[in-house]
Amino acid sequence: MKVDTVIVGAGSAGLSALREVRRYTNDFLLVNDGHWGTTCAAVGCMPSKALIEAANAFHRHGAFEEFGIRGADALRADIPAVLARVRKMRDQFVQGPEAVPGRLGDRAIAGRARLLGPGRLDVNGETVEARAIILAPGSSPVVPGPWRDFGDRILTTDTLFEQADLPRRIAVIGMGAIGVEIAQALARLGVEVAGFDAVEALAGIDDAQVLAAFRPLIEAELALHLGAPAELEDAGGAIRVTGAGGEVETDTVLAAMGRRPNIGGLGLETLGVPLDDKGMPAVDPVSLRIGDLPVFLAGDANGDRPLLHEAADEGHIAGRMAAPDAKRGGLCRRTPLFITFSSPQVARVGPTLSDLGDRDIVTGSADFSKQARARMAQSAAGILRIHAERETGRLLAAEMCVPGAEHLAHLLALAVEGHMTVADMLAMPFYHPVLEEGLRGALRDVAKGVKGAGGSDLSDCQAIGHDALD
Repeated sequence: MKVDTVIVGAGSAGLSALREVRRYTNDFLLVNDGHWGTTCAAVGCMPSKALIEAANAFHRHGAFEEFGIRGADALRADIPAVLARVRKMRDQFVQGPEAVPGRLGDRAIAGRARLLGPGRLDVNGETVEARAIILAPGSSPVVPGPWRDFGDRILTTDTLFEQADLPRRIAVIGMGAIGVEIAQALARLGVEVAGFDAVEALAGIDDAQVLAAFRPLIEAELALHLGAPAELEDAGGAIRVTGAGGEVETDTVLAAMGRRPNIGGLGLETLGVPLDDKGMPAVDPVSLRIGDLPVFLAGDANGDRPLLHEAADEGHIAGRMAAPDAKRGGLCRRTPLFITFSSPQVARVGPTLSDLGDRDIVTGSADFSKQARARMAQSAAGILRIHAERETGRLLAAEMCVPGAEHLAHLLALAVEGHMTVADMLAMPFYHPVLEEGLRGALRDVAKGVKGAGGSDLSDCQAIGHDALD
């Protein structure tokens, strides 16, 4: 069989690539091994956020007394009902991608594809020749081999939401963004949770000051064991988990140590390009091209930015670059944006503080434990840090753990993407009382260190103790 373009994988990257491929040809094949619902919709960002919303809704009852609302002690979390709602919503989210093979007919094939060379694949035992190949096979949860001996007592995010109920005790191993989100949500639903990680880090936070503000907020809700690898052993029906600061006995372990690109058995070694010690070829970050070949590796499978919006962008780029008349080079990438849906939310815009290196920057911050709107909502906590060029005031990056970070981060991403300065941002109106006034405070703090910040604001005025003005 000969076709113009083959897309391997029908996740977010693969479907985004498909949309672009169809702009230049209908002579394509979409090959998918496994479910057609996409990782995000089926087991990732969507069901996890449905769980988090339920957990946060229940957690609010702990503040009812402060609001003057009585009787909260009678409330309880019905975890089987919570999980049933998560699955119900998940089933709605996956309907679109699951309908793809029906719409494409024989241009969509369920099965495994393996490269036979730069322009050839084996698809379910049949050889397919293609002018261009887009590889987007996604990723799978990392589970150390010996842990598999514990059977269904080891959960991953691929299996967590299929549980009809949850045990009383769960250890979450891996406290990156996903681990922190799920661990806090389960703790808020009444599960006894302990979090483990080999490093002294949480939610991928790079800025030490943001981490210092965030850690005690999470530690107030669950036990943390950070700084040493977790070790598991059977404890007669329970699992004993040993890590930094001691050990716990738990009923179930949630492995949240990241996801591994699904490149095993893909046949990358047949492309004639060097592979690293993990079997990964070098991939051009702006074209997603492997070497000089008409072969592209996009989405979670390249291990670069495993996030839905990045996967969608990469599928778009790969689809454009695979076109027969595509120019060499690539497409610009958007400003990096990362959000962890914990409470408070964690977000980063632009490069990390570490990656800014020795650039001459000025940093401003805002303490949200004193922020007026957050105090009204009983959510006042955390810190926002913004970095700008000292000479020009151009905004470069930000990192934060604050309420409403998902919204503040989008404002800052727009500013960074648009090469805005601190003065440009401060020229915007800020309503009162809103969380964005905390952003304004951080911008004013930055402006104090910018040479010739420009504009007319209150940055150089003394505070007078009035939230609307300060």
